[in-house]
Amino acid sequence: MKIPLFQGVMIASFVLAALIGLFVFATHTNTSGTSTTDVGTVVIWGTLPRADMQSALTAVTQSNPSLKGVSYVQESADTLPADLATAIATGNAPDLVLASQEELQPLSKLIAPVPLTTLPVATYDATFAEGASIFAAPNGEGYYGVPFMVDPLVLYSNRAILSSSGIAKPPATWEALVGLAPSIVTLTPSRQVSRALIALGTYSNVHDARGILSTLFLQAGVPIAQYVNGVLSANLSGVSGSDSSVPGQAALGFYTQFADPSKVSYTWNESLPDSQQAFLAGDLALYAGYASEAHFLSAANPNLDFAVTPLPQPATAAAKSVYGLLYAFMIPRGAKNPAGAYQAAALLTGSAAQEAAAPLLGLAPATLGALSNAPADAASASAVAYAEALYAKGWLSPAPADTDTVFSGMISGVITGRLAPDRALSTSESALTALLQK
Repeated sequence: MKIPLFQGVMIASFVLAALIGLFVFATHTNTSGTSTTDVGTVVIWGTLPRADMQSALTAVTQSNPSLKGVSYVQESADTLPADLATAIATGNAPDLVLASQEELQPLSKLIAPVPLTTLPVATYDATFAEGASIFAAPNGEGYYGVPFMVDPLVLYSNRAILSSSGIAKPPATWEALVGLAPSIVTLTPSRQVSRALIALGTYSNVHDARGILSTLFLQAGVPIAQYVNGVLSANLSGVSGSDSSVPGQAALGFYTQFADPSKVSYTWNESLPDSQQAFLAGDLALYAGYASEAHFLSAANPNLDFAVTPLPQPATAAAKSVYGLLYAFMIPRGAKNPAGAYQAAALLTGSAAQEAAAPLLGLAPATLGALSNAPADAASASAVAYAEALYAKGWLSPAPADTDTVFSGMISGVITGRLAPDRALSTSESALTALLQK
């Protein structure tokens, strides 16, 4: 198919500008993340809160004036792919997109990957945390994004509830957590929960259910989604080859047991309020939430005395894993200043910039260099986030709202008895695959 002359010139111009940008990325970054070259006007569309991101940009620009032309516009994660497609079609695309892997699949067709000739695999792996590999484009096309920050799930604990129940420290394993139920859970004669251990088992009123359920699957060795012969498909069972075990069913059974009134681990049901609000009210001993929520929890209830520790792991796990939101800078097709965009992404992912921005965003850096300088207070939310960022993982999912619909249906089917666990898994797997291949 012949390309019209004008279109060909535009494509050539974009490629040339991108190559210039790639050269800048490869040659003008250093460990301090500073530069003497002005990046020009760079507009970032992102899903992180505007106030926090603006504070981070201001802090970084004070030590690196070359970023003074960078501005930030907050976008809704739900509408970002559609908004970006419209902007590209009308010639109004931003220069950078800042989003997590949860938006990556819907955005991927609108993003220009950084080729491996510019950012080799060895360099990428040596620079960024392990979970950043999720931004690798299929078929060796390069990387969809330059990793920026990580927001892992952590465990928040109500110190007063634990200490009054004779519990010295939060559980480090899921098995230990289940064992705390008899000491903490308070039930009425009609089996209603008046004080809960942790919000697990249901979906709609578990504040970060998508991430928690993803963690349990990943910890069980279930990929959730993977490429098979070049095609992205869901895998919720975790079964491979002749293996007769079904780790996906084990993960699903573990999660739903907390909403089963017949189990000793019963602690949560659909009649209870949103789990974040229950924790703030002092009615929930443990709360699984993102590290970035620490700022909000402290501000929402200054009298709430809580601790932050890593999310529990299976007692038999050979290696740690936790679900996290991995944010990266991506260059959209049609960016007006791709050279400046690449340079800005490189500067903002330098160690000095990451260390300045992380506390303002309530997140952990994505670069190994910055993660090696963890906050001195090992018990702080930041220190826990830094530690978990090293083993945080994600998966290529459909749009978050679509994933919630599938996961919610799966959990509801099991806890109401409408679906056996194996049937719930297979139905959800088919639904996810259909969404991933749309």
